[in-house]
Amino acid sequence: MIMGMYGNIHSSVPSMFCAVMIIGVDCDSGNGGSDHGVQGAELTVAEFQPYRNNMELGDDDDESECVDFVVIDTFSEKFRPAVMHIYKQKVISIAADSIGDVPHERLCWLQIATNNKVYLFDILLLGAKAFKNGLSMTLENKHILKVVHDCRSMAACLLTQYGVSLANVFDTQVADVAHFYMETGGFLPDRVSTLQEVVALHLEVPLSRLEALNLMSEISKENKKVWHVRPCPLSLLKMMVFSVIYLQPLRLVLLDGLMSDITSLMDSYLEISLQEMVPTQHIGSSNRLALPSELRRLEQKKQERRQRAVDMYPLTADGLLLRFSPKPLKDPIFQADLNTPLPATAVQPAAQMVPSSVSSLPRTIPAGNPVINFQEEGRRCRNQLWLTGAFAKVGGLSPCTK
Repeated sequence: MIMGMYGNIHSSVPSMFCAVMIIGVDCDSGNGGSDHGVQGAELTVAEFQPYRNNMELGDDDDESECVDFVVIDTFSEKFRPAVMHIYKQKVISIAADSIGDVPHERLCWLQIATNNKVYLFDILLLGAKAFKNGLSMTLENKHILKVVHDCRSMAACLLTQYGVSLANVFDTQVADVAHFYMETGGFLPDRVSTLQEVVALHLEVPLSRLEALNLMSEISKENKKVWHVRPCPLSLLKMMVFSVIYLQPLRLVLLDGLMSDITSLMDSYLEISLQEMVPTQHIGSSNRLALPSELRRLEQKKQERRQRAVDMYPLTADGLLLRFSPKPLKDPIFQADLNTPLPATAVQPAAQMVPSSVSSLPRTIPAGNPVINFQEEGRRCRNQLWLTGAFAKVGGLSPCTK
């Protein structure tokens, strides 16, 4: 069983996201102005969180109707409650967007997700005061686990720009490499994986539903200045939310995969012990310390995996596996052995059209994605964020009124 998402064994898996622009962000009409007007939408759980089908929830789960994402760009009465809510968590996921090149990057946005909220801190406007007023005590806290994908740039930026030392990190990029190393019997891949590749691999989300992450990756490479634009377009706000909401379920799935060999060995160890009772005369003798055949199978499994990996992937001159360029699969024997599963391989995402400006960012779901039905709910401004899609279709935005 895969443990529930967002940290604890049986934590909540929300069914929707609601955009709540609460601090210094006005909701303009859809005919002009900033891109902050939002409307409600509905999706089934299967469309919204397909990886959730394999997860079991406990009786104590808090089945929240929605998860708010909150934009914080001023120090008002909402800033401190947000910081205190984050500080009370045991596990959070974080991401960041910046402009410039390492080591001279300038942090623009810091995204922090708990089990029922996503906070988007506008560091470009808040500045160093945001860290002095509480964010640093969370980021430097060794008792709060931060789930990140590739922490290198973020950690360097926080340290050099604000003197914040990021601590107690679970990096999903590192865990993915460790999992590949285990599945191939000790081979390393030729490169690390992007967030969208890891999500597609381990959460089994189709790449066609990860277009927001693909587009965000392209923007970060080609047009970083978009993170400097204020007010930030709604489509970019959604991308930032997408960059953190997958991280905590990824952590649990990766931990489950890394522990799979140990769990399997323990199960077989227990089963053999129950089926073949050990004679009492051997208890306490040296024979009890001999390495059992069940544990010797570890080496055999490793060799089998190495051979399968060599047959499946080309090798570089450095002895690394071309993970994302596997050999053509001709022999059906590679798919037959369920006891030693094939190493997971991600398909490279299709090339994305990089927008030349913020105004050219898409505001509709690409063709082929499930239809989203929008509904206005009273006089509340709500927005359904699609976990497994690119963007919620936001056509004809209406003002956000109380």
